[in-house]
Amino acid sequence: MVDLSRRGFFRGRPRPRAEIRPPWALPEAEFIDRCTRCNDCLKACPTGILVGGDGSYPTVDFSLGECTFCGDCVTSCQPKALLRHPEQAAWPYKAAIGEDCLPRQGVECRVCGDFCEVRAIRFTPRLGGSPLPEIDPEKCTGCGACVAPCPVIAISVR
Repeated sequence: MVDLSRRGFFRGRPRPRAEIRPPWALPEAEFIDRCTRCNDCLKACPTGILVGGDGSYPTVDFSLGECTFCGDCVTSCQPKALLRHPEQAAWPYKAAIGEDCLPRQGVECRVCGDFCEVRAIRFTPRLGGSPLPEIDPEKCTGCGACVAPCPVIAISVR
């Protein structure tokens, strides 16, 4: 296995950013060992959010859309680097809203809430300003539907 920190150093990225693997991916070391980089999961993804990341391993790019948790990537994975278990969540990730969020700057915006199907984003009223969005971690699935529509790219999934 390649030392990711060394690779990052030579690419000018001393601290590699954490890649978000497809849903139901095995733990990172096991995923890297099993994944053959065949790209079958990329082709199977109906929303097109799976892309070749560092080392051409599949990663999720929420700027392209959301994960519907359909499981097509798991079904297409022949080396079994993605394994779906009925009682297991797809991944532990949740949406997070950054300081660049327009309501935090005093500008009215509720775009993220409009795109959240599970209604995990609620807006808390405040005096003298726009209501602030808050993520309910119990409801948030980490699907990323709120990421791409954000006009200032203030939302991330981590």
